[in-house]
Amino acid sequence: MRDKLKLVLLKLVRPEFSMGKATGFLEYEREMPARRPVAERIRDYREVYSPLPEERLRRQCARCMDCGVPFCNTGCPLNNLIPDFNDLVYRDRWPEALRALHSTNNFPEITGRVCPAPCEAACVLGINAPAVTIKLIEQQIIERGFAEGLVKPQPPLARSGKRVAVVGSGPAGLAAAQQLNRAGHWVTVFEKNDRLGGLLRYGIPDFKLEKHLLDRRLEQLSAEGVEFQTRAHVGDNLPVDDLRHDYNAILLAGGAEQPRDLDVPGRALRGIRFAMEFLSQQNRRVAGDRLDFCGEILAAGRRVVILGGGDTGADCLGTALRQKARSVHQLEIMPRPPLERAAHTPWPLWPHMLRTETSHEEGGIREWSVATTRLEGDQRGNVKRLHAVRVGPPPAFEPVSGSEFTIEADLVLLALGFLGTVKNGLVEQLGVALDERGNVAADEDCMTSVRGVFAAGDLRRGQSLVVWAIAEGRRAASGIDRYLRHT
Repeated sequence: MRDKLKLVLLKLVRPEFSMGKATGFLEYEREMPARRPVAERIRDYREVYSPLPEERLRRQCARCMDCGVPFCNTGCPLNNLIPDFNDLVYRDRWPEALRALHSTNNFPEITGRVCPAPCEAACVLGINAPAVTIKLIEQQIIERGFAEGLVKPQPPLARSGKRVAVVGSGPAGLAAAQQLNRAGHWVTVFEKNDRLGGLLRYGIPDFKLEKHLLDRRLEQLSAEGVEFQTRAHVGDNLPVDDLRHDYNAILLAGGAEQPRDLDVPGRALRGIRFAMEFLSQQNRRVAGDRLDFCGEILAAGRRVVILGGGDTGADCLGTALRQKARSVHQLEIMPRPPLERAAHTPWPLWPHMLRTETSHEEGGIREWSVATTRLEGDQRGNVKRLHAVRVGPPPAFEPVSGSEFTIEADLVLLALGFLGTVKNGLVEQLGVALDERGNVAADEDCMTSVRGVFAAGDLRRGQSLVVWAIAEGRRAASGIDRYLRHT
C-alpha cells in the first residue's frame, strides 16, 4: 500500500512518472494505417494494411490517457498490460514494450491482425471519443521486435521429465505448448493436417494473415524444444491409447470444427459448400499446393451467394472477389446493426453496431434480415437459384408477406457458424463428458472428466476469437503444470 501511495505522489510532482503525454488524448486524433487501393489488393493475397510511421504511432500511444482504472486490461481476454506498453512505446523504449506485450500474449503478431479488439471497445477514451489504437500498437511492437532480432527462442533451463501431448496446433494448442515447454515439460503437438497452425493456417485468408508470420513463430517454438507431428490424426491413424500410454497428460485443443448446416429443400444440390472448405482450398493454392480438379471449389466467373454475415462470411467475400467471381451476395438473417453503439450495449460492453471489414470495401452486395427458403437446381443437379424471404427481428424471424425474392447462384457458401467439436473419433474414444452446449466439459484447471486429460480453446468454450483461444491455452497450461507437479 505504501508503494502505491508513493507512486501516486510521484505522479503528482514528477510528470515523467505519468502515462505518456497527459494531454495527448486532447491533441491527437485516432489514426489508422493506410490500406492498399482496392484495385491493387484484390489482385493478390498479401496484407491489406501498410505500417504506420513510427512518429505517428507514438502519437497514438500518447492518446492513452492515464485513466486510473484501465478497462482495456479486462476487456482483453489475455489481460494485456496495455497502458504499460503504450507508455513504453511513447517513450521510445521498444524492448521493454515487447517484454510487457509478451508477458501475457504468446502471439501478438496474430492478435494484432485478426482480433476484433475488445480491448478498444473497453477503452475509457471510447466513452466519448475514438478509442486508442491498441491493436495497431500491439502489431507494430512485435514487428519491430522481429525486425531487430529481439524475439529469440527461450528454452527452459531444466526439464521435469514429464511429457505432454497437445492435440491440435491452432492458437490454443500452440500457446499451451509454448507455456508448458518453457515450464520444463516435454511437449509434442499432434496435427491432423499436413501443415501446422489449424485455423490460423487453413481458416484465415492470407490477406488477413500471411502464413510466413505463422511460420517464423513455429520456428521459435521448435527451437525452444517443442516437437511437432503432422498428418497425425489422433483417434484415426494415431490410436488414443498410444497417447494415454506414452504421455503424462493430454490437452485437447482441436477447435470447434462441426459446421452449422442449412436445412432447406435443395440442400443436396452440387455447388453448395461449407465456407471452411472454400477458404482452406484457397489457402492451399496460395501455399503452392496442387488440388484435385474434381474437388476444387472456385468462384471464378460464378454468381456466388454467401449465407452468414460474420467474419467467416467476410473472408469468403474477399476470397471470392480475388478469384474474380461474376457477382457476390452476402446474406444475413439478423437485422442490420446500427451505425453507432447501440444503447443496450453501453461502454465498456462489446458494442452492438455495424462493422465493415476490408472485404466489404472491395465489392459485393450485403443484405440483412434475409432467410433462405429453398435452393433450385438445373437438370444436372447443380444449384442455379436461391429463393429467399425478408424476415422480422429475432427470435421469431417471421417472414414478411410478399417479400419473397430470388438470386441467381452457381456457388452457395455456408458461413453459418459452428456447433462445437466433432464428437466421433478422439472425443468419443476418450469418453470425456460434454456440457449442455455439446462442448467438452472441464473444471477450473481445464481438466475434463477423464483424469490427466485437459481441454482448451473452441473445443471447450465453443466458437470464439483467436485471442480467447490463446487465453484458453495459457490457462490450460497452468492447470496441466500444477497437475504434473503433484503427480
